[in-house]
Amino acid sequence: MKFRLKAFAAHLTGSALALTLVLGALYLGWYHWPGWHLTDAVHVVVVMVGVDVVIGPLITLIIASARKPRRELARDIAIIVAVQLAALGYGATTLWHGRPLYYAFSVNCLQVVQASDIDPEAARSAREQKLALAPHWYSLPRWIWAPFPTDKALAEKIFQGLMQGGYDIVGYPQYYKTWPEGAKELRSHLQRVNDIKFFIPKQRTLLEKRMQAAGLPVDQANGIALTGRGSSLLAVMDPRNLKLLAILEAQ
Repeated sequence: MKFRLKAFAAHLTGSALALTLVLGALYLGWYHWPGWHLTDAVHVVVVMVGVDVVIGPLITLIIASARKPRRELARDIAIIVAVQLAALGYGATTLWHGRPLYYAFSVNCLQVVQASDIDPEAARSAREQKLALAPHWYSLPRWIWAPFPTDKALAEKIFQGLMQGGYDIVGYPQYYKTWPEGAKELRSHLQRVNDIKFFIPKQRTLLEKRMQAAGLPVDQANGIALTGRGSSLLAVMDPRNLKLLAILEAQ
């Protein structure tokens, strides 16, 4: 039993370290708050943790035996590690392709823009044109304004493409503008939390309480929904300079 426990501890330590390095790098680079919440990445992480930190070491605990030939034991553990690495690679790749690259103000709300939300051809074109807001593999999350083009025919084309399963306006980096350029438009869409229709009444009541607890005024037009694949959040801003004051959960 002592041999099994040692093998289990060694396997668990190695697996936990590898997973921590991968998830830590992704979290610190792209998924820090509110990215982790808005991309709903927890489901992928649960699978990674389940395979790499729970199932793998547990199987080692079961099969490890001091009486088993070392070559046979090494082969068995190698198979387990190979499955773990496959799960780790799958999870890391999924998180990489879904990493948050922008927090965009578009139309009437803020939304997270993941790498998979961007048209690859449009992204390539933006890089070739050396646009300042073009996405690169090393890009970290940036706050931008993504308005529809003023050309009505072009805007209608994008909208119709979206209706047919294409990319939203946030999928085309050539239309991105800097955060300050969208200040006037953004300010016009700030609302009192109780008026924001993205949230149901129960959520608005909870958000008001959380704003009051944080010392934030609830009677000002200072809030806007921040959306993604996870549940929406409330972004609270200073209406004067649009400084982000807080991002609050509605649950």
